[in-house]
Amino acid sequence: MNASFTRETKTGDIVTQFPKASQLFKEYKIDFCCGGNRPISEAINEQDLNEEEVLSRLNTLYSDTINQQDKLNNWEVAPYSQLIDYILTIHHTYLYNLLPELSTFVTKVYRVHGKTHPELEQVYQLFHTLKLELEHHLIQEEEKIFPKIKEYEKSHSLSYLKEVLKTIDTLEMEHETTGTILKKIREVTNDYKLPEGACNTYTLTYLKFEELESDLFEHIHLENNILFQRLAKEKV
Repeated sequence: MNASFTRETKTGDIVTQFPKASQLFKEYKIDFCCGGNRPISEAINEQDLNEEEVLSRLNTLYSDTINQQDKLNNWEVAPYSQLIDYILTIHHTYLYNLLPELSTFVTKVYRVHGKTHPELEQVYQLFHTLKLELEHHLIQEEEKIFPKIKEYEKSHSLSYLKEVLKTIDTLEMEHETTGTILKKIREVTNDYKLPEGACNTYTLTYLKFEELESDLFEHIHLENNILFQRLAKEKV
């Protein structure tokens, strides 16, 4: 694999190109905010880390993420359990990792820059409303909905199918609420337009909002347009 990032790449540039790298940097305690304008090799040496190991993990994570995004699945015919496991592994895991991290960034940016950028108060409120909505939604799917779909797939019991079909409208309404909040955040931030001289944390926050929006659109598409549509066509 050809390395995408080298020892000379600046930490801030890495996170700008690949926001998910922030999780790895936090693990290694590599400063990508205030120290974002220096080569990653300096940050690695400062923490007395193994440079080869850090760069290898970084580039492997980047490569795996790109490959996963490029992977095509025929979800129209795949088993329900396979589609559900994909949603859980890719999209639910992503949200569980991102939401607490983004909460920290949103809070920090609001605290530091809220006086000069009053729209950040609304961003703070909207995001944490979204966070609560999503966390509740994930639990409902994981504890109540997805297990019933898997049981239906195994047993073809109409009782399981009927229970699932009764919940689809509610789930779709929750998806609509998610989309509405994301739209409001985009409007408030003027399409995530950064103010002049925005710090690295401010920049990363907006990048992660766009990443979150993109992932949620794919997530909701898989559920609304494929999983739920397929279930609705089953004979009750």
